[in-house]
Amino acid sequence: MSERIWRARPPVDTSHLPRHLHPVVRRVYAARGMRVQQEADLRLQHLLRPDTLSHLESAARLVADSLSAGHRIAIAGDFDADGATASAVCVRGLKALGAAQVQAFVPDRFRFGYGLSPALVAEMADYAPQLLITVDNGISSHAGVEAAKQAGMRVVVTDHHLAPETLPAADAIVNPNQPGDQFASKALCGVGVAFYLLSAVRRVLSERREQELPKLAQFLDLVALGTVADVVTLDHNNRILIEQGLRRIRAGRAAPGILALLDLAGRDYTRATAQDLAFAVAPRLNAAGRLDDMSVGIRCLLADDPMEARGLAAQLDALNRERRQIQDSMHADALDDLASLTVDSPQVGLVVTRPDWHEGVVGLVASKVKEARHRPVVAFAPSAADAGMLKGSARSIPGFHMRDALAEIDAATPDLIDKFGGHAMAAGLSLPEAALDAFSQAFDAVARRHLSEEQLADVWLTDGELADSELTLETATALEAAGPWGQGFEAPLFEGRFRLMDQRVVGERHVKLRLAGTSGVEIGGIAFNTEPQPGDAVEVLYRLEANEFRGYINPQLVIEDWRPA
Repeated sequence: MSERIWRARPPVDTSHLPRHLHPVVRRVYAARGMRVQQEADLRLQHLLRPDTLSHLESAARLVADSLSAGHRIAIAGDFDADGATASAVCVRGLKALGAAQVQAFVPDRFRFGYGLSPALVAEMADYAPQLLITVDNGISSHAGVEAAKQAGMRVVVTDHHLAPETLPAADAIVNPNQPGDQFASKALCGVGVAFYLLSAVRRVLSERREQELPKLAQFLDLVALGTVADVVTLDHNNRILIEQGLRRIRAGRAAPGILALLDLAGRDYTRATAQDLAFAVAPRLNAAGRLDDMSVGIRCLLADDPMEARGLAAQLDALNRERRQIQDSMHADALDDLASLTVDSPQVGLVVTRPDWHEGVVGLVASKVKEARHRPVVAFAPSAADAGMLKGSARSIPGFHMRDALAEIDAATPDLIDKFGGHAMAAGLSLPEAALDAFSQAFDAVARRHLSEEQLADVWLTDGELADSELTLETATALEAAGPWGQGFEAPLFEGRFRLMDQRVVGERHVKLRLAGTSGVEIGGIAFNTEPQPGDAVEVLYRLEANEFRGYINPQLVIEDWRPA
């Protein structure tokens, strides 16, 4: 395992931020580059205007025309949480705007693979849609779009993935990452793009009908879930979408499926955070697409009856338990295969695979290996649909653009990769089993070319130390309220030295602690998946959280890393 280096962020000026904020929050905000006071304001009125999203107006008018004509509308989604929430937002939103017939279709990842394929279009034949809207996919689906057009459908592509050199021949494409687009936020995920399209459709219909239509903010709980789950950069715009969705969830005005998933995970919806969505709801929703069929996840998000939602959530929970067992086994296999790798190894781009791995879980294994080794990773499993083919999922580290790396390999050796797509930190690909060794060498070579020794160091940036007087429930709740935290707007992480007053193992591999600061103030802590530390004092890398237990709420250190002082 790579050794973590703790490095405190440099001191920053906080004078430009509101004085009413807690001083620790001001310090954390400034350290994340918050430039002006407005960036701390997450009211919906500060959401970026849609005017600069390329082709949004023509797409909105096309959808509005179909709604007015009573057309059958198909939504072509994806089998992850972003695609599932985008599908649910479109179905719920279009129905709210008057759609008589709208149905979501999602590809079976084991038969059709990712995106809008001719096979998925063929699945829609009995429904015979007149309009097809893709969500979280489609920007590379040339054959699928062509098949839909030949079947008489008009096609609107909404996506956020990086565009290929040639775009599909859709009637309209809405994607902030297509060439020439001027939209200020390139971090919108699939459900965010879908939400912007529906908002534009609502405006067009309101102008035509000269009447007020239902507000689409009622679906921001779904937008928040998909945005958190897709691990996109939390710029100001995405933080607004997430915070507004969380407010609906905390008020109990969320989709019954989301509330049921939170409850099954033991999370209190009235105190829901982005971390609850990321670590409790999203994995259960994603489990359907990884092991079975994401249609059960979409049905859960579309269910209006709480009992129906609870039953579907229970199915997702069971799939997630199965997914966790498969993932743990595959992760152990991967680490065994990499046991000879040391921090000083010349190997930089890692490729892991075994013939008995499950293709639906390779992305999670890639993430786990990346975290353990701090290297870009591609994990492969045999394709269930195509004999002799491997399905791969790639995860990257800062400084290494994964999709561009795959494009570089593809340009140098055109016959090596069958197909690929994705973005900076994650990508998917497929290739023949016979090409694995050649790909492994090419991936390692491109990683070594683009990553410096400094980038390969596993550096954890911290927000420095907290004084004993700041280790309080007030600070913990202020930090929690200052979120949402996530990719590109990392949760506050502090370091400090403490006396070890008590430690005991709880569960299977967790350690419950009692620590004392320099002034003798004591505070509880929890360290997950670790063992007790020797000695009387420890250096700790931690998050400060408000922990509720048996009706009492107290500050607690959630320990990310620790070592003897």
